[in-house]
Amino acid sequence: MSVTEIPTPPRPTGGVDWAWDNHAVAVVGPDGKVCERFTVEHTVAGLRALVRRLHAAGVDDVGIERGDGPVVEALRQAGLIAYVIAPQQLKNLRSRYGSAGNKDDRFDAFVLADTLRTDRARLRPLESDTAQTVTLRMTCRARRDLVAARVAMANRLRAHLQLVFPGAVGLFFEIDSPISLAFLTRFGHQQAADWLTPRRLQAWLRAARYSGRKPATVLHERLAAAPRGATGHDGLARSHVTTALVGALRGLRAQITALEAQIAEQLDLHPDAPIFTSLPKAGRVRAARLLSEVGDCRARFPTAQALHCLAGAAPSTRQSGKTKIVSFRWGADKQLRDAVCDSPATPATPTPGPRSSTTTPSPAARTTHTPPGSWPAPGSTSSGGAGRTTSPTTRPNTAPSKPCSQPRDRPPTRRPDPTRPFPVPAAQRRRAGGVNMERPQRSEDERR
Repeated sequence: MSVTEIPTPPRPTGGVDWAWDNHAVAVVGPDGKVCERFTVEHTVAGLRALVRRLHAAGVDDVGIERGDGPVVEALRQAGLIAYVIAPQQLKNLRSRYGSAGNKDDRFDAFVLADTLRTDRARLRPLESDTAQTVTLRMTCRARRDLVAARVAMANRLRAHLQLVFPGAVGLFFEIDSPISLAFLTRFGHQQAADWLTPRRLQAWLRAARYSGRKPATVLHERLAAAPRGATGHDGLARSHVTTALVGALRGLRAQITALEAQIAEQLDLHPDAPIFTSLPKAGRVRAARLLSEVGDCRARFPTAQALHCLAGAAPSTRQSGKTKIVSFRWGADKQLRDAVCDSPATPATPTPGPRSSTTTPSPAARTTHTPPGSWPAPGSTSSGGAGRTTSPTTRPNTAPSKPCSQPRDRPPTRRPDPTRPFPVPAAQRRRAGGVNMERPQRSEDERR
């Protein structure tokens, strides 16, 4: 007795256009017609009404533009399956329903729902990482934002000091280093720096626990050789801006250090930490960034190629007819690409080893050896596998060969004659009365 499985009838699909204050929702039936449209507020009551009305309409799958946030959490907790359709994809999908392509929240909700109905086989359900990985990702991204803010603040401080106190710009290696910030706190304007002498500067550096890479005499010479900054009442007034920028840099550095300690603690507690910390030159922060951006959900990347493409490490190929272009992949996860490409550069210093006593290369070093089997010997022909040669059938040519500036497989390039005019098309010659305009006409004396 055979058992025939009854196919499950298609169910309606939903689309949610996420916004800050309210969310537009559309429900599309299996026949492509809109069953319901409504808007909910971004509140606890609004999210509960969203889930309740979707269940009442018989919706199991919902299309949305982003895969995180309170809306996605409410949908997943209610047992609904979320499908993420990127905003760039949604922008291109608008042309399927109209030529205008205008942005509209209610229309975008319909496009999300209808695309999920027609292209569900090409979409993948949202697979979320664990809460531990999400927390680590938020911490790493917050640290990166603070680092970018610190770099911007340091550039602003450098531009300010070039106008009011140029001597402090190149005094130390980094403008936002602890010793540089301590110097600007104590000597924030030109009049305070004029009090320094090599001996006084050395005493201050010792009290500030300077590493001592540069002696005090060299640092004092840098101060004296730099152009003088603003003095008097203007110099004192502008030093308040320096103090404010230095205070902002101190706060940013302190917060970055605190976040790095949190990142190290969260990384140690993560079960996938040994995988990423074992990578060469990974460190703590870089390993945490890789782990947080790649995630611990194995279903997101079924193959290594999927990870390469999402990270933008794989090239993009465009082919049409006889044209084939391999270019940079712009469509990628920018955070994941930055984490994957943020690898330390290999040191350019050669491996230490014995050095020769003379700089003149040996005869063996000056001779370029041909690897065996790569090219046949003169007078022989290659047959079979690499490295096999047959006996020469003709006597090899031992005469010195002339240098050839052109490849042998193409004729030499003809240089145009500057005295000869460009050829004229036949139609233009006929319009000129049959006169051959390619060559200049000779006079009667030249003809005789």
